[in-house]
Amino acid sequence: MERVRDRIKTLNTKTMQTLKHYSTIALLLLFLSCNISPQPINYGSDGCHFCSMTIVDKVHAAEVVTKKGKVYKFDATECMINFMADFDTSEIELYLSNNYTKPEALIDATKATFLISENIPSPMGAFLSAFKNKKDAEKFQIEKGGDLYTWETLLAKFKD
Repeated sequence: MERVRDRIKTLNTKTMQTLKHYSTIALLLLFLSCNISPQPINYGSDGCHFCSMTIVDKVHAAEVVTKKGKVYKFDATECMINFMADFDTSEIELYLSNNYTKPEALIDATKATFLISENIPSPMGAFLSAFKNKKDAEKFQIEKGGDLYTWETLLAKFKD
């Protein structure tokens, strides 16, 4: 009888250790699945969530990350803005645009300076480019012409 009790104790200990391992793995997976961060854009294979075009332009792409970690990718900032018209924007955590001066580098669109210049084509024809800092945007404005916008003034322009 004592042998049976020892065997049950051993089984219970092993079962508890196994449950601890599975619980740890489950918590880790849960934590990682709720990660709120940008995802790299796979140029030439990812499609724009708004217009369905394949994303190929490495200086005009954009991305939205929701508060739940879902990522929406766009071939241009103007597609991201148009997408916002039919989306609950209170669910959006990050608005990102590619930095014109550093291809593929996503920047915080809400802090960017935007240039609309007919001398810098963008995928959807809005001639819209994002710059991480105003100084770079002003430099390109001098070279290429056009108008500068903040995130807020850009959104107002696209509402017209």
